[in-house]
Amino acid sequence: MRLEGKSAIVTGAGSGIGKATACRFAAEGATVICAELNRDSNEATVAEIRAAGGRAEAVETDVTRDEDVANLMARSFSAVERVDILINNAGQAVIGTVEEVSSDDWDRQLDVNLKSIYRLSKAIWPHFKTRGGGIILNTASIAGLTGIPGQVSYGVSKAGAVMITKCMALDGAKDNIRVNCVCPGWIPTPMVDYHLSQLDDPEAFQTRIERLHPLGLGEAAHIAAGFVFLASDEARWITGIALPIDGGLTCGIAAD
Repeated sequence: MRLEGKSAIVTGAGSGIGKATACRFAAEGATVICAELNRDSNEATVAEIRAAGGRAEAVETDVTRDEDVANLMARSFSAVERVDILINNAGQAVIGTVEEVSSDDWDRQLDVNLKSIYRLSKAIWPHFKTRGGGIILNTASIAGLTGIPGQVSYGVSKAGAVMITKCMALDGAKDNIRVNCVCPGWIPTPMVDYHLSQLDDPEAFQTRIERLHPLGLGEAAHIAAGFVFLASDEARWITGIALPIDGGLTCGIAAD
C-alpha cells in the first residue's frame, strides 16, 4: 500500500471526487480525516471506509469559516499523531456570465473554491514546518486552464487554485512542503448534475462534452488515482504542477 502509515485531511469528502479520494487513500493505508459540510454524507463516507477495513474520522466542516477550520485541525491532531497530507477539494459551481452572476454568488464562489485553500493551508502550515514537511494537494479544474463560456466565477476561482498552488510550492520548498493541484475534466459528480439541471438542453450539452474528451468521460476514481500518485513517495521531486486529468481534453480539438 502506497500510503501506509500516513494520515490525510480531505475536504468535500461527502461526495464526488472528495469521497472517491478519501476511500482510495484509506485503501492505500492512510488514516483519513473526512471534512464535509453535509454531516450525513460525510458520515456515510466514513462508514464505507470502515466497512472496507480502513481508518477514518468525520469532522463536520464549513471551509469558509475560520472557527470550523480551527476545529478541524484540532480534531485531526487529536485523532492522529501527525497529519501528512491536506487535500483541498471542497468546491461548488456557480453558473453564469459576468452579467448574470450576482455579487453574493461571486463572493461565495471564490470563498469556497479559492479562499478555503488559503484558509486551510495557512492553518496547517506551521504543523508541516515543525515536523519537517508535508503535502498539500488542491482540486483545480480544466476551467482554470482555459476559458469556458458561462463559467466566469468558477473559472476564475479555479485559475486562482492553480496560481496559489504554484506560489505555495515556491514558498514551501525550503521546508519540504510540496504543493500540487489536479485539473479534472468533466467528471460525473453531484456538482456536475447540478450544472446540467440549470441548462435548457442538458442532453445536448452532455453529448457535446463527451465529444470534447478523446478518451471519453472519466470517473472520480481517475482523479483520486492522480492524488494518490502526487501524495506518494514516487512524486517526492514534484511540486508546483497543475496536472490535467481530463481524457485528453486540453490536448486540442477532438475529432468527431
